[in-house]
Amino acid sequence: MSALYPSLTAGRERVLVTPEGIAMKLVVASRGARFGALALDLAIIAMLQIGTTLLLFYIAGGVFELGTKALEKSAAGSALQFLVILWFAAMFLFRNAYFMFFELGPRGATWGKRAAGIRIASRDGGRLTPEMVLARNLLRDIELFLPISFLLSASGGDMGAAGIAAVAWFLVFVLFPCFNKDALRAGDLIAGTWVVEAPRRRLESVMSTTRAAQEGTSVTTGAAYRFGEKELAVYGEYELQTLERVLRENRHEALVTVHEAICRKIGWDPGAGDEYAFLEAYYAQLRARLERNMRMGVRKADKWG
Repeated sequence: MSALYPSLTAGRERVLVTPEGIAMKLVVASRGARFGALALDLAIIAMLQIGTTLLLFYIAGGVFELGTKALEKSAAGSALQFLVILWFAAMFLFRNAYFMFFELGPRGATWGKRAAGIRIASRDGGRLTPEMVLARNLLRDIELFLPISFLLSASGGDMGAAGIAAVAWFLVFVLFPCFNKDALRAGDLIAGTWVVEAPRRRLESVMSTTRAAQEGTSVTTGAAYRFGEKELAVYGEYELQTLERVLRENRHEALVTVHEAICRKIGWDPGAGDEYAFLEAYYAQLRARLERNMRMGVRKADKWG
């Protein structure tokens, strides 16, 4: 949506220079999108918890009835204790593992974030690591779940100063994204992540490349550039379009930087003097791979995907 209405992204566009030296334009997710995604995720978690609780209650009823009929009180009691432990474990996992499971996946987004068209990314342009995801989600307990649990435990709001402290604790972390330009929550700040828009986009019209480039052979040096699946798989649609822009601008310094970055990434010796042919061949073969995968229903939006 924001791609269609540029005014909606005003003030939220950022240029990120990746470790490969590629400049990527990103749009930081709005606070509204983040709040909507969180609300949806919490609703999904609540439904999962309710469904699991009802299922375990149903199983517990059967166990109790069976235990009564068979007069095997000890066995039924043990089974019920196991179900209680299972319930606690399930509630813990839904509350904590839900976010980590989806954010560690290739899309870097929970169901709520996918619905809102946003995802997590590393602020340094590198790969999103498990340590980052773990850090930002462990802090969510301190930011959100603990103060809420503390407040809910006060029946009738009679906690006095402790209640006021809990409200202040809650507000400090909830309002934290409102006081920085990137809408970072405390977990993002600690983990080195941010949440950015991830609109689904079509591949732009193909850039005209020479036949030599399409065949992977340089007309300058005669070198043959053939890239394997593993070498092409390191980049996605976003990097393809960035590479296309670099080729169109044809600035020597940028060509050299990107050429060295890609060679370093795929384990090639960069050499010198044939950068344009190399990049043109990589562009043509990467594009062919992405289009082939898209026909099979597999998309790779960027190098994080």
